[in-house]
Amino acid sequence: MAINDHLSNLLARIRNAQMARFDQLEVPSAHVLENVARILKEEGFIKNYKVLAEKNQNALKIFLKSLPETGYAIKGMRRVSRPGRRVYVGKDDIPTVKSGFGVAILSTSRGVMTGEKARKLAIGGEVLCEVW
Repeated sequence: MAINDHLSNLLARIRNAQMARFDQLEVPSAHVLENVARILKEEGFIKNYKVLAEKNQNALKIFLKSLPETGYAIKGMRRVSRPGRRVYVGKDDIPTVKSGFGVAILSTSRGVMTGEKARKLAIGGEVLCEVW
């Protein structure tokens, strides 16, 4: 089945994997998803990710981060810009997520990055999602 919105699919699968108490999940790979996984790893929301080369389409394997006393590192996620309604922000309007405890992921002219990095570089872009 063809997937129209890869990022929404990724967020839904992460949510479902956490509800089922899985420690890893596999999604069809795309360059945007690899960049989002890289950011999630850098920010400490996931343990690791790996791109698996397969015959038809590459797969992205994500290892979720969890602790017995606090649960999963990702407490919530929200897709901001959707195919039906794109959300673009300027350098001064980059959102802060949960008073700085979360991260906004932006697609900019210099690649996919966090809102904090985009704010330092003084560039805006499309707000893909928020993770906390």
